[in-house]
Amino acid sequence: MKTLADPAVQFDIFGGVSRSGAVEAAVEAMATAPAEARGAVHTKPDIARFVLDLAGWRTSADLLRMRLLEPSFGTGVFLIAAVRRLLDVWEQTPDRTIDQLRGRIRAVEVHRATAAATRSRLLALLADRAIPEGEAYALLDEWLRQDDFLLTPLDGPFDVVVGNPPYVRQDAVAAPLVARYRADYETVYDRADLYVPFIERGLRLLSDGGHLTYICADRWMKNRYGGPLREMVTRGYALRHVVTLHGADVFDAEVDAYPSVFTIQQGRAQRTQIAVVENPSVGPADLARLAKIVTRGGEAPTGEGDDVRMVTSVGSGSAPWVLEASDALDLLRRLEHEHPTIQDAQCRVGIGVATGADRVFIRPAPDLPIEPDRVLPLAVAKDVREDGTLQWSGRALANPFDDEGALVDIGAYPLLRAYLESHGEVVRNRHVARKAPQRWYRTIDKVRPGLRETPKLLIPDIKGGAVVAYDPGELYPHHNLYFVTSDEWDVRALQAVLRSRVAEFQVAAYAVRMRGGYLRFQAQYLRRIRLPRWSRVPALQRRALAAAAVGPREACDQAARELFSVSDAEWATICETLEN
Repeated sequence: MKTLADPAVQFDIFGGVSRSGAVEAAVEAMATAPAEARGAVHTKPDIARFVLDLAGWRTSADLLRMRLLEPSFGTGVFLIAAVRRLLDVWEQTPDRTIDQLRGRIRAVEVHRATAAATRSRLLALLADRAIPEGEAYALLDEWLRQDDFLLTPLDGPFDVVVGNPPYVRQDAVAAPLVARYRADYETVYDRADLYVPFIERGLRLLSDGGHLTYICADRWMKNRYGGPLREMVTRGYALRHVVTLHGADVFDAEVDAYPSVFTIQQGRAQRTQIAVVENPSVGPADLARLAKIVTRGGEAPTGEGDDVRMVTSVGSGSAPWVLEASDALDLLRRLEHEHPTIQDAQCRVGIGVATGADRVFIRPAPDLPIEPDRVLPLAVAKDVREDGTLQWSGRALANPFDDEGALVDIGAYPLLRAYLESHGEVVRNRHVARKAPQRWYRTIDKVRPGLRETPKLLIPDIKGGAVVAYDPGELYPHHNLYFVTSDEWDVRALQAVLRSRVAEFQVAAYAVRMRGGYLRFQAQYLRRIRLPRWSRVPALQRRALAAAAVGPREACDQAARELFSVSDAEWATICETLEN
């Protein structure tokens, strides 16, 4: 019996790609890294079969004329199911030959031990199907490669690219490898996770009309780092299906991810089918039924698949994709057409100060033993009340910046220096301090001159709805608060708009939704809110908005409906969208 160590069964580790020694060493480190370090999260078999159904790798298809690529085959949950289906079709073929199986499968896995174990399971499967041992080894030598999918050469194109790409943050990857990925892939942007270039490469390997179907985190569809990938897709591909599985139990282990199954096809199309699965115990029969509905390409029949809807033109360029029902999308597009963004309407959106060591820099004001002019009253998220009021909890920042925004001379502030030195190990060990040791006492962000004294709106990041407080100019915002200021808009009137469901509806369309239905009110989404220019708001509406800001949310809703000319039907759409 041959073993993995035998030359005849060795995987092609580097595939002929030219790599620097540092890159090669980083790939070798991943080949032996623990599961959490390489983002290995295993999909449940029922879900894997569902993904294969959506991708079109079904026994009803002519699989002996198709090619499948699995970019991160891991323990083989997708790969073994795909091979079983291939063999089922092959065994029903008259005058079948081993040659009909050659070239059908390509699969890559970076982790050496996992690849070897999956290879052994595949060998057992081929033996069960009465494929001679020598032929089985030859097939597996051709089908499998132990390597980094993002670097290994592959003989595309492929009709189906399918799987669960690794969920790994860039800062967990060796710097030489990240640099190589950035050089090779246009979508490795900002802090994109590695599943993003896995999507890019899979798309580039598709045949004409081919399908890429992955199950992975869906944050790239709306987040900043997904912009280049969204632009790539809208430029030359079609988003055919998105099945949101946030409420379903899809992985073997509990993970902090928000998965969806999506299918992107080579070619162009205007319509996308959206399905939402909330049932945590969704079973094989439910998944099989849903796959038939989604791949049929039409609306679900009455009484069947009511969780499936059709959406037209989900995105444009790099903008966040809007996966809402058609009525909601129509309303959103109207607002986009009629009004500028909040920033073009002369409103500024920013975020408060990050310190890198909050337990040192931020304390109750009486507990900061430093010079009084270095104590900066600070607003934190818990100070913002649900009713839009601000209740200061008394916390303050040990402020190392002067009124002009320059870092103070720490020697001129002996109390500040002594206090920070008493926490020297924590303060000096921050990245910002290690990067510039002579400025070890600075916060990560500069304290902006004049921001404390400026009237502003304060918005917590994660909330179930739009919670917006007004600060007349008494506090400086912490990093967990976004702020909005304006030299044109009356800030009180603006508070009413941003507290309204009209504004929340816009954020919900663009933003990622967390577990429990919470929205991320991040700057990247707040900046997409549409707003009339203040000069075009009639005096009567100005007064109504300012008055509504200090009242119940219903008053803000009514004033905003009038401002945006929201019809009864559109209002029903807004309410329905926010309830779902």
